[in-house]
Amino acid sequence: MTTFGEMLMYDVAIIGAGVVGCAVARELSGLRMSVALIEARGDIGDATSKANTAILHTGFDCVPGSLESAMVARGYRLLGDYAPTVGIPIEGTGALLVAWSKEELDTLPKLALKALENGYDACEIIDSEAVYRAVPDLGSGALGGLTVPGESIICSWTTALAYATEAKARGCTLLLATAVTGVNVGDRVTTLETTGGQVQARWVVNAAGLGGDVIDRMFGFDRFTIVPRRGELLVFDKLSRPKAPRIVLPVPSSKGKGVLISPTIYGNVMLGPTSENLTDRADTSTTEEGFAFLLGKGRSLMPSLLEEDVTAAYAGLRASTEHSDFVVAASGEKRYIRLGGIRSTGLTASMALGEHVRTLLGEHGVTPGVRDVLPEPPRMPNIGEAFPRPYERDDLIDADPLYGTVTCFCERVTEGEIRDALQSAIPPRDPDGLRRRTRALMGRCQGFFCGAQVAALMEGPRAPAEAAHG
Repeated sequence: MTTFGEMLMYDVAIIGAGVVGCAVARELSGLRMSVALIEARGDIGDATSKANTAILHTGFDCVPGSLESAMVARGYRLLGDYAPTVGIPIEGTGALLVAWSKEELDTLPKLALKALENGYDACEIIDSEAVYRAVPDLGSGALGGLTVPGESIICSWTTALAYATEAKARGCTLLLATAVTGVNVGDRVTTLETTGGQVQARWVVNAAGLGGDVIDRMFGFDRFTIVPRRGELLVFDKLSRPKAPRIVLPVPSSKGKGVLISPTIYGNVMLGPTSENLTDRADTSTTEEGFAFLLGKGRSLMPSLLEEDVTAAYAGLRASTEHSDFVVAASGEKRYIRLGGIRSTGLTASMALGEHVRTLLGEHGVTPGVRDVLPEPPRMPNIGEAFPRPYERDDLIDADPLYGTVTCFCERVTEGEIRDALQSAIPPRDPDGLRRRTRALMGRCQGFFCGAQVAALMEGPRAPAEAAHG
């Protein structure tokens, strides 16, 4: 980074700190170049990424030959290897596509062939009896299914945070709560007008998600339009988890992939999403109509699930476009790379997209090489239910009793974990950010019992938090 007065100058500026932007920042900050990661919101992964369905996809059902297919297949391997090394919770549950009609049953061989074309050869067509052996609580009427044993559930929150934490350790500058409001492309550098002042960069990467087309137009292009697609989901209590031993997928149709039932890495069961195109890019409200639709689907898919308590409901927005593939391109003339239309598979594809950006820069003569010394990858706190949590670990409690002091009883979150999150390299700035780092406040009481204590811990004395422009 170079400073000219109050102006910051970088080799690369990345706009958008969702899971894809953070993955790009991690990749590029490992090179001999200065990198800035600019985010309009006050935290990492605080928009589309925080409401992802959190499935690590094999890519079996992608369009063969598409960029999305290549990125998902590569990203599946990269993130699958990376997650255990840094402590991102991941669980290989496998998935099952269930056919409920003769038409869907006849589609299964085509899907198995599509999987082969995408390089995935582990799918198997099974009959009705095998379907119910795999998921006994399914509703009646299933005719057959297609197994996808490689599908996994993962923590999308920890993934984005791990990328950003490693990028920061490698020297990346995080400019949070900093919205890009204008672009001026010069002969050698681009000046970004932001709410935090001017930022200059030799290259700019647009990973702005729902705002990707807006940034693209600031660079003088008009190549795609984001249509925010709202997906509402219901989250059922942990007692329902045995009903969903694996991800239950619908057979996709021309209308989309439909409603799924999935276990979560936190021990719950998720039903959804809906699919509704909106005009408001910030509307993440839930609706009575959405709930009614999901309950109707759940009544057919797994009636006994509806007997369980719903502990949460939420909605996320996906950055859909008029294109069926990721909208990715580089402009050498403007020293600009666009990563647009990255839908829910962006979580899986994230590390591969980071590599792809590095390749695109190389094709335009930017080849700085790897840094001589890289810091060790971070070790993220475990918030997955399938792995030992701090309150269960005598070694941690013996060393620090705060790991045995439970603050959030629904999720068994300890005071030690909350303290660690507040003193971390990228600390939360509000209760929602703390929730994504620790699971505090996200249990069946939704913070009714622990909310005041959590708030007191957030306001109490601790090591100085990072500034927004840390």
